[in-house]
Amino acid sequence: MLYTLSPPHHTHPINRTSNTRIRSCIKSHSSNVTNMRWADLKAAVGQRINVQGILFSVSVVTRNKHWMIPHVSVPDVTYIDWVALKTKGFEGVVFDKDNTLTVPYSLDLWGPLTASVESCKSVFGNNIAVFSNSAGLEEYDPDDRKAKAIEFAIGIQVIRHKMKKPAGSAEEVERHFGCDSSKLIMVGDRTFTDIVYGNRNGFLTILTAPLSVAEETFIVKQVRKIEQALLKWWLRKGLKPENARLLPDALDCVKEPPTI
Repeated sequence: MLYTLSPPHHTHPINRTSNTRIRSCIKSHSSNVTNMRWADLKAAVGQRINVQGILFSVSVVTRNKHWMIPHVSVPDVTYIDWVALKTKGFEGVVFDKDNTLTVPYSLDLWGPLTASVESCKSVFGNNIAVFSNSAGLEEYDPDDRKAKAIEFAIGIQVIRHKMKKPAGSAEEVERHFGCDSSKLIMVGDRTFTDIVYGNRNGFLTILTAPLSVAEETFIVKQVRKIEQALLKWWLRKGLKPENARLLPDALDCVKEPPTI
C-alpha cells in the first residue's frame, strides 16, 4: 500500500503567511487595548490630581488672584440668558462637562438643564462645544472614544486639544469657533480650572455651582473647599475680574440675581 504524506500543516507557505498575519493582528489588537487601558488609567489619575492645575493655582494665589474671579456666578446654566449674550455680540459658548452639564463621570445631561441647553443651541446654533480635561484631551482620549460618546449622548461637539485647563492658550478653541476668545463664553463649575483658563485667555467667564459633589473624589472635594473659601475671601476684599469688553455689566446676562 502506497501512502502519500502531506506536508506538515505548519510548513505550508499559505498557512505560514496566514499565521504570521494572525499573530500580527493579535499583537496589534493587544497593543491597542494596552494603550487604551493606559490612557484610561492616566485619565482617572489626572482627574484626581491635576499637576498643571496645582502649578497654576500657586501662580493665582501669589500673583494673579483676579484670574480666579468669574465675571458672574449662577446656581446653574438655567439662570443664563443666552439671547442677551448673543445680542451683546458673543459668538460661541464653551462648556465644562462634569458638574456643569452632567453629574461627574456621567454621559447624560442633567435633566433640569435640558431646556436651557436646547435654548443655547437654538441661539448659538453649532457654535457651542464641550472643553473637558478628559474627553477630547489627546493624552487621555487618544482615539476620541470618550469625546464621541459625549457627542452622541448630549449632542454637543467636544473640542480636541492637547493641554488641560487651566494651562494652554485659547488657540485650539478659537480655531474651533473661528473667532477671537473675547467673543466666547466659558461656563464651568471650577474656579482653579475653568475660570482661571477662561480669564487668562480673555473669555467671558460664568461660574456655576456644582450639580452634585457626592460622586467627586476626596481630593477634588478638598480642592473645591479651598477654591470656594478663597473666592469668598477675595470677593469680600473687593477683588474683581478684568472687564469683559462685550459685556461691561455681567448681570445683563443673568435671568435672576446670582448668589455666591
